[in-house]
Amino acid sequence: MGLVAGILMLSAGGFAPVSAQEIPNDFSAIVRQKLPAVVAITTRQIIQDQTMLDDFLNPFDSRGPAQPQVREALGSGFVVSPEGYIVTNNHVVADSTEIHVVFSDKETSPARLVGRDPATDIAVLKVDPRPNMTTTAWGDSDAMQPGAWTIAIGSPFGLGGTVTVGVLSARSRDIQAGPYDDFLQTDASINRGNSGGPLFNARGEVIGVNTAIVSPFGGSIGIGFAVPSRTARSVADQLIRTGRIERGFIGVRLQEVTPSLAQALGISSTKGALVASVEPGSPADKAGLQSGDVITRFNGKEVQGVHDLTLAAANEKPGSKATLTRNRGGSQQEVELTLGQRKDEEVQTGAVPSPEAADQRLGLSLSPIPDEARQQLGLQPGTTGVAPNSPAAENGLRPGDVIVSANNRDVAQPSDIQEEWARSRQQHKPILLRINRQGQSLFIALAAS
Repeated sequence: MGLVAGILMLSAGGFAPVSAQEIPNDFSAIVRQKLPAVVAITTRQIIQDQTMLDDFLNPFDSRGPAQPQVREALGSGFVVSPEGYIVTNNHVVADSTEIHVVFSDKETSPARLVGRDPATDIAVLKVDPRPNMTTTAWGDSDAMQPGAWTIAIGSPFGLGGTVTVGVLSARSRDIQAGPYDDFLQTDASINRGNSGGPLFNARGEVIGVNTAIVSPFGGSIGIGFAVPSRTARSVADQLIRTGRIERGFIGVRLQEVTPSLAQALGISSTKGALVASVEPGSPADKAGLQSGDVITRFNGKEVQGVHDLTLAAANEKPGSKATLTRNRGGSQQEVELTLGQRKDEEVQTGAVPSPEAADQRLGLSLSPIPDEARQQLGLQPGTTGVAPNSPAAENGLRPGDVIVSANNRDVAQPSDIQEEWARSRQQHKPILLRINRQGQSLFIALAAS
């Protein structure tokens, strides 16, 4: 399954001089201890294709009945408890009709799917406990620094018990695989079949779950990605305990702060997440957050952009308290709220596009919206529209967009926008428009030449 072009699903502190004792001669002791806890995973999926439907509709076809197709897949996993719980990737087991695990001694056991989380690509399986079952221990992925040793064990191309060694290349990689991307990057060789296998540190602790690689030619080129243990452990623990995932929910749609938006908002930095709209009745609404607020910190940690805030909120437990710092009109304020429960269907809807405006004249063709059209769009009185085929469409606006406010001033007629446009030109800054696009709110900043 592709993530982006060339990427395939597959599987702080101060510094001190490194002493000779800290550089291991080899990793054989760790491998001997942990290899029995790493398993190969085989899955089977029954594919019901269109031919079978045709046979049902025409059972007397001379070709005879079609046979269901069986798709087999390989992956890896690791035992996390003596009760027989095994962590792997969601994409290894999703839609499977049969799952088996193969231990290092070649014994095969059927496995039951306990739960899975597509958003983080983590799944948990359950097998009957074995006598003296070897387990892994979770490590601290946040303590890992680039350059630290990493050890991958898995079943690339079905070759069980394969060990590769490298270093941690980077942290917090966002490869556009999902809303909660926060991958560790390693140059330890990872290939097809390593999916779901453990990434160990030099103490033999699991600090990641191998998930993806950059692969222009289908094999490893030394750029692999692992779900950090901070995320994987939390997800696995929830799946084992309840079979489902709970994520914190604020109730806002967000945009990145572009340079033109920052200028229009009157703020000096593009850091933070711009609130495009607030869901009525949500925790954000109850806490007084408004469209146009820029959230710059969450629980004391700086928010660089939309991804930071989405990840931070999701990692909090529903019902817990959170403190946000918002920038409203250049003034910083702290806001406290109680996080709600994120619903599955809301996972992919945390951010909206941020169209970048070109530096040219406004070029808007405006007209009041007839009352009948207002009712169809669900709009309150006091908004204006963008005429179809307007030159402004080239600057981020589209025919059918509805301008709700200009420079945070509600507009009631085209002249209101013209007044704000003239004021923005006098101040040599873009005009900030909040628009309604098919029921969703977002901000656009348009600059004049």
